[in-house]
Amino acid sequence: MLKTETPSTRHPELDLYPAEQLVAALVDDQFWAVEAVRLASPHITAAIAAALPRIAAGGRLLYVGAGTSGRLGVLDSVELSPTFSWPPERAVAILAGGTGAMFAAVEGAEDDVAQGAADLLALQPQSNDVVFLLAASGATPYVLGALRAAREAGALTVGIANNVEAPVVIEAQYGIVLDTGAEVISGSTRLKAGTAQKITLNTISSALMVGLHKTYGNLMVDLKPTNAKLILRAVALTMHATGAEEAQARRVLEQCQFHVKVAIVALLKKITIDQAQALLAGADGSVRAALAA
Repeated sequence: MLKTETPSTRHPELDLYPAEQLVAALVDDQFWAVEAVRLASPHITAAIAAALPRIAAGGRLLYVGAGTSGRLGVLDSVELSPTFSWPPERAVAILAGGTGAMFAAVEGAEDDVAQGAADLLALQPQSNDVVFLLAASGATPYVLGALRAAREAGALTVGIANNVEAPVVIEAQYGIVLDTGAEVISGSTRLKAGTAQKITLNTISSALMVGLHKTYGNLMVDLKPTNAKLILRAVALTMHATGAEEAQARRVLEQCQFHVKVAIVALLKKITIDQAQALLAGADGSVRAALAA
């Protein structure tokens, strides 16, 4: 039996726990998710190193999964645009059962190998694309179908599973095992297995964005301020990075459509918006390199 399906020996009388003990059991078990990701760090690092030049060359981030794993892939893909101004067409997720499976289970969809391959091929994968194959069991047929189609198309494949020696890990070019073990509620991989996958996806996509100069230090300077909260965040980030007063930061941001990178370079170098944009273009979008120019 897979570790993720094996009943936990730590809490065999879970249904008898009072609320306080139940909460403690559920929360404490999540620490194993962090530890599993920590132990997988060398493999995560290797996947990032392989993915970065492909993404820098114009590749896409493609996510494939079923159930919880698939929904986590969707979540990672959609959050990259507002956080890092990443083009939505360059972060695409497919989910067994289609879009509707995001909100309601589609029974049997994950068992269709051919559909996984067809859905992946519909995205027309290229050699610079990076495909994340997510499956807690590591053997979901839909995901394996997509994996094999991605490899045949020449895309880079990164398999992420919560069981050792899982097919998705073995068959992918880069395999990441998140060995979270048995769940508090047996087989419910929406718990720490899902948490470990979420941490891993956060880590990989964030590291890629840092490598693509989407941050300045630890400041997210390439966000899209599409609402009042994000506009305030853009102003605060600009003030923090430059020491400018709020009125000055807001004025410069308004001149460059609230592009924080441009505002920082313009303020720190005391140059025009056009000059700041030119420096950033010549520095591959790196604020540090533009400031040093």
